[in-house]
Amino acid sequence: MGEWAVLIEDNGKTHVIEIVDDVRKYKGLGVFNTATLLSDLSFGEEVLIGQKYLTLMPPRLPELISGMARRAQTISSKDAGVIIARLGIGEGDIVLEAGLGSGGLTLHLAKAIGSDGHLITAEARSEHAEIGLLNLERASSCFTGFPQHTHLEGMIEDVVPELEFDAVILDMPVHKPAIEKCAPKLKLGGRIACYAPTTSQLEACWNACEEAELTIEWAGELMEREWGKTAKGGMRPVNGPFGHTAFLLFAQRR
Repeated sequence: MGEWAVLIEDNGKTHVIEIVDDVRKYKGLGVFNTATLLSDLSFGEEVLIGQKYLTLMPPRLPELISGMARRAQTISSKDAGVIIARLGIGEGDIVLEAGLGSGGLTLHLAKAIGSDGHLITAEARSEHAEIGLLNLERASSCFTGFPQHTHLEGMIEDVVPELEFDAVILDMPVHKPAIEKCAPKLKLGGRIACYAPTTSQLEACWNACEEAELTIEWAGELMEREWGKTAKGGMRPVNGPFGHTAFLLFAQRR
Protein backbone atom coordinates (compact mmCIF):
# COMPACT_ATOMS: atom_id res chain seq x y z
CA MET A 1 0.00 0.00 0.00
CA GLY A 2 1.67 3.21 -1.15
CA GLU A 3 1.59 6.81 -0.05
CA TRP A 4 -0.52 9.36 -1.89
CA ALA A 5 -0.07 13.03 -2.73
CA VAL A 6 -2.54 15.75 -3.66
CA LEU A 7 -1.67 18.22 -6.41
CA ILE A 8 -4.03 21.11 -7.13
CA GLU A 9 -4.06 23.21 -10.30
CA ASP A 10 -4.70 26.98 -10.25
CA ASN A 11 -8.26 26.32 -11.46
CA GLY A 12 -8.92 24.04 -8.49
CA LYS A 13 -8.71 20.71 -10.33
CA THR A 14 -7.38 18.11 -7.90
CA HIS A 15 -5.11 15.17 -8.70
CA VAL A 16 -4.55 12.34 -6.21
CA ILE A 17 -1.43 10.46 -7.27
CA GLU A 18 0.59 7.63 -5.76
CA ILE A 19 4.15 8.34 -4.70
CA VAL A 20 6.25 5.57 -6.27
CA ASP A 21 9.82 5.40 -7.47
CA ASP A 22 8.81 4.57 -11.03
CA VAL A 23 8.05 6.45 -14.24
CA ARG A 24 4.30 6.34 -14.88
CA LYS A 25 1.69 8.20 -16.89
CA TYR A 26 -0.81 10.27 -14.90
CA LYS A 27 -4.02 11.36 -16.60
CA GLY A 28 -4.04 15.09 -17.29
CA LEU A 29 -0.45 15.57 -16.13
CA GLY A 30 1.88 13.44 -18.24
CA VAL A 31 4.69 10.95 -17.59
CA PHE A 32 7.04 11.36 -14.63
CA ASN A 33 8.50 9.77 -11.49
CA THR A 34 6.45 11.01 -8.53
CA ALA A 35 9.03 10.03 -5.90
CA THR A 36 11.74 12.03 -7.67
CA LEU A 37 9.50 15.00 -8.49
CA LEU A 38 7.97 15.45 -5.04
CA SER A 39 10.70 14.23 -2.67
CA ASP A 40 12.09 17.69 -1.87
CA LEU A 41 8.76 19.54 -1.75
CA SER A 42 6.84 20.64 1.35
CA PHE A 43 3.09 21.19 1.57
CA GLY A 44 2.13 24.52 0.04
CA GLU A 45 5.00 24.59 -2.46
CA GLU A 46 4.47 24.68 -6.22
CA VAL A 47 5.83 22.31 -8.83
CA LEU A 48 5.90 22.71 -12.63
CA ILE A 49 4.62 19.66 -14.52
CA GLY A 50 4.57 20.19 -18.29
CA GLN A 51 3.04 23.63 -18.62
CA LYS A 52 1.02 23.49 -15.39
CA TYR A 53 1.91 24.86 -11.99
CA LEU A 54 0.44 22.72 -9.23
CA THR A 55 0.47 23.09 -5.45
CA LEU A 56 1.30 20.16 -3.17
CA MET A 57 -1.35 19.93 -0.45
CA PRO A 58 -2.06 17.55 2.47
CA PRO A 59 -4.35 14.65 1.47
CA ARG A 60 -7.33 15.51 3.68
CA LEU A 61 -10.91 14.30 3.17
CA PRO A 62 -12.11 17.18 0.91
CA GLU A 63 -9.06 16.76 -1.36
CA LEU A 64 -9.50 12.98 -1.56
CA ILE A 65 -13.18 13.50 -2.44
CA SER A 66 -12.41 16.13 -5.08
CA GLY A 67 -9.71 14.00 -6.72
CA MET A 68 -11.27 10.56 -6.24
CA ALA A 69 -11.50 8.01 -9.01
CA ARG A 70 -15.07 7.80 -10.29
CA ARG A 71 -17.33 5.40 -12.17
CA ALA A 72 -20.72 5.32 -10.48
CA GLN A 73 -22.44 8.54 -9.40
CA THR A 74 -21.38 9.47 -5.87
CA ILE A 75 -23.32 10.66 -2.83
CA SER A 76 -22.33 14.32 -2.44
CA SER A 77 -20.83 15.90 0.67
CA LYS A 78 -24.12 17.79 1.09
CA ASP A 79 -26.00 14.55 1.62
CA ALA A 80 -23.13 12.69 3.32
CA GLY A 81 -22.91 15.18 6.15
CA VAL A 82 -26.61 14.97 6.94
CA ILE A 83 -26.59 11.17 6.70
CA ILE A 84 -23.78 10.96 9.27
CA ALA A 85 -25.40 13.53 11.57
CA ARG A 86 -28.95 12.12 11.46
CA LEU A 87 -27.76 8.53 11.92
CA GLY A 88 -25.59 9.63 14.85
CA ILE A 89 -22.53 7.93 13.38
CA GLY A 90 -19.35 8.38 15.41
CA GLU A 91 -16.09 6.84 16.53
CA GLY A 92 -16.20 3.10 17.12
CA ASP A 93 -19.52 2.43 15.40
CA ILE A 94 -20.33 -0.61 13.26
CA VAL A 95 -21.74 0.76 10.00
CA LEU A 96 -23.08 -1.05 6.93
CA GLU A 97 -23.19 0.65 3.52
CA ALA A 98 -24.79 -0.93 0.46
CA GLY A 99 -23.88 -0.25 -2.34
CA LEU A 100 -20.36 0.98 -2.34
CA GLY A 101 -20.27 2.53 -5.83
CA SER A 102 -17.26 4.83 -6.22
CA GLY A 103 -17.06 5.29 -2.46
CA GLY A 104 -17.96 8.97 -2.07
CA LEU A 105 -20.01 8.42 1.08
CA THR A 106 -17.69 5.62 2.22
CA LEU A 107 -14.75 7.99 2.66
CA HIS A 108 -16.87 10.21 4.92
CA LEU A 109 -17.98 7.17 6.94
CA ALA A 110 -14.41 5.89 7.36
CA LYS A 111 -13.31 9.29 8.64
CA ALA A 112 -16.23 9.51 11.08
CA ILE A 113 -15.93 6.08 12.75
CA GLY A 114 -12.13 6.07 13.04
CA SER A 115 -9.75 3.27 13.89
CA ASP A 116 -12.05 1.70 16.50
CA GLY A 117 -14.97 1.35 14.08
CA HIS A 118 -15.95 -1.38 11.65
CA LEU A 119 -17.11 -0.41 8.16
CA ILE A 120 -18.90 -3.06 6.10
CA THR A 121 -19.50 -2.31 2.42
CA ALA A 122 -21.45 -4.28 -0.17
CA GLU A 123 -21.55 -3.91 -3.94
CA ALA A 124 -23.13 -6.16 -6.56
CA ARG A 125 -21.19 -4.73 -9.52
CA SER A 126 -17.50 -5.58 -9.53
CA GLU A 127 -16.57 -2.73 -11.90
CA HIS A 128 -17.98 -0.23 -9.39
CA ALA A 129 -16.41 -1.97 -6.42
CA GLU A 130 -12.98 -1.82 -8.05
CA ILE A 131 -13.10 1.99 -8.09
CA GLY A 132 -14.63 2.31 -4.64
CA LEU A 133 -12.00 0.03 -3.09
CA LEU A 134 -9.23 2.02 -4.80
CA ASN A 135 -10.51 5.20 -3.17
CA LEU A 136 -10.66 3.45 0.20
CA GLU A 137 -7.09 2.23 -0.26
CA ARG A 138 -5.97 5.81 -0.80
CA ALA A 139 -7.82 6.99 2.29
CA SER A 140 -6.44 4.20 4.47
CA SER A 141 -2.90 5.50 3.94
CA CYS A 142 -3.89 9.17 4.34
CA PHE A 143 -6.16 9.17 7.41
CA THR A 144 -4.52 9.07 10.83
CA GLY A 145 -7.10 6.50 11.92
CA PHE A 146 -8.84 4.05 9.59
CA PRO A 147 -11.53 1.53 10.58
CA GLN A 148 -11.60 -2.21 10.14
CA HIS A 149 -13.09 -2.74 6.70
CA THR A 150 -15.02 -5.72 5.36
CA HIS A 151 -16.19 -5.77 1.74
CA LEU A 152 -18.97 -8.08 0.52
CA GLU A 153 -19.71 -8.96 -3.12
CA GLY A 154 -23.37 -9.24 -4.11
CA MET A 155 -26.75 -7.83 -3.16
CA ILE A 156 -26.78 -7.05 0.54
CA GLU A 157 -29.96 -9.06 1.16
CA ASP A 158 -28.01 -12.14 0.01
CA VAL A 159 -24.73 -11.49 1.88
CA VAL A 160 -25.65 -9.51 5.02
CA PRO A 161 -23.31 -10.70 7.81
CA GLU A 162 -24.28 -11.95 11.27
CA LEU A 163 -23.51 -8.65 13.01
CA GLU A 164 -25.46 -5.97 14.81
CA PHE A 165 -25.19 -2.51 13.27
CA ASP A 166 -25.28 0.96 14.75
CA ALA A 167 -26.28 2.33 11.36
CA VAL A 168 -27.20 1.12 7.86
CA ILE A 169 -27.13 3.15 4.63
CA LEU A 170 -28.85 1.78 1.53
CA ASP A 171 -28.28 3.20 -1.96
CA MET A 172 -29.78 0.83 -4.53
CA PRO A 173 -32.51 0.64 -7.17
CA VAL A 174 -34.80 -1.55 -5.03
CA HIS A 175 -34.61 -1.06 -1.27
CA LYS A 176 -37.32 -3.33 0.15
CA PRO A 177 -35.41 -6.67 0.21
CA ALA A 178 -32.43 -4.96 1.83
CA ILE A 179 -34.61 -3.24 4.45
CA GLU A 180 -36.30 -6.54 5.31
CA LYS A 181 -32.93 -8.25 5.90
CA CYS A 182 -31.06 -5.38 7.56
CA ALA A 183 -33.73 -3.92 9.88
CA PRO A 184 -33.66 -6.88 12.33
CA LYS A 185 -29.86 -6.49 12.61
CA LEU A 186 -30.03 -2.88 13.78
CA LYS A 187 -29.12 -2.39 17.43
CA LEU A 188 -31.86 -0.93 19.59
CA GLY A 189 -31.77 2.79 18.82
CA GLY A 190 -29.86 2.15 15.60
CA ARG A 191 -30.93 3.94 12.44
CA ILE A 192 -31.23 3.29 8.73
CA ALA A 193 -30.88 5.76 5.85
CA CYS A 194 -32.30 5.20 2.38
CA TYR A 195 -30.99 7.15 -0.62
CA ALA A 196 -33.71 7.24 -3.28
CA PRO A 197 -33.46 9.24 -6.55
CA THR A 198 -37.21 9.16 -7.31
CA THR A 199 -40.42 9.74 -5.36
CA SER A 200 -41.69 6.24 -6.10
CA GLN A 201 -38.53 4.78 -4.57
CA LEU A 202 -38.92 7.06 -1.55
CA GLU A 203 -42.50 5.87 -0.97
CA ALA A 204 -41.41 2.24 -1.31
CA CYS A 205 -38.68 2.85 1.31
CA TRP A 206 -41.20 4.43 3.68
CA ASN A 207 -43.61 1.49 3.34
CA ALA A 208 -40.85 -1.09 3.73
CA CYS A 209 -39.48 0.58 6.86
CA GLU A 210 -42.95 0.68 8.42
CA GLU A 211 -43.48 -3.00 7.57
CA ALA A 212 -40.14 -3.74 9.27
CA GLU A 213 -41.47 -1.97 12.41
CA LEU A 214 -39.05 0.94 12.13
CA THR A 215 -40.10 4.47 13.12
CA ILE A 216 -39.83 7.01 10.31
CA GLU A 217 -37.99 10.09 11.59
CA TRP A 218 -37.63 12.23 8.47
CA ALA A 219 -37.99 12.05 4.70
CA GLY A 220 -37.30 14.74 2.13
CA GLU A 221 -34.83 16.51 -0.10
CA LEU A 222 -31.85 18.74 0.70
CA MET A 223 -31.25 21.87 -1.35
CA GLU A 224 -27.90 23.63 -1.75
CA ARG A 225 -27.47 27.20 -3.02
CA GLU A 226 -24.02 28.66 -3.73
CA TRP A 227 -23.27 32.39 -3.43
CA GLY A 228 -20.41 34.43 -4.92
CA LYS A 229 -19.02 37.98 -5.09
CA THR A 230 -20.30 40.32 -7.81
CA ALA A 231 -18.10 42.49 -10.03
CA LYS A 232 -19.42 45.69 -8.44
CA GLY A 233 -19.15 44.38 -4.89
CA GLY A 234 -21.56 42.54 -2.65
CA MET A 235 -22.77 38.94 -2.77
CA ARG A 236 -25.52 37.17 -4.70
CA PRO A 237 -26.57 33.62 -5.58
CA VAL A 238 -24.44 32.02 -8.28
CA ASN A 239 -26.37 31.56 -11.52
CA GLY A 240 -27.29 27.97 -12.17
CA PRO A 241 -29.99 25.36 -11.62
CA PHE A 242 -30.85 23.68 -8.35
CA GLY A 243 -29.61 20.16 -9.06
CA HIS A 244 -31.46 17.15 -7.65
CA THR A 245 -29.33 14.44 -6.07
CA ALA A 246 -31.79 12.18 -4.27
CA PHE A 247 -34.45 11.94 -1.61
CA LEU A 248 -33.43 10.77 1.84
CA LEU A 249 -35.34 8.79 4.43
CA PHE A 250 -34.27 8.10 8.02
CA ALA A 251 -35.83 5.54 10.33
CA GLN A 252 -35.00 4.13 13.77
CA ARG A 253 -35.41 0.82 15.56
CA ARG A 254 -37.18 1.56 18.85
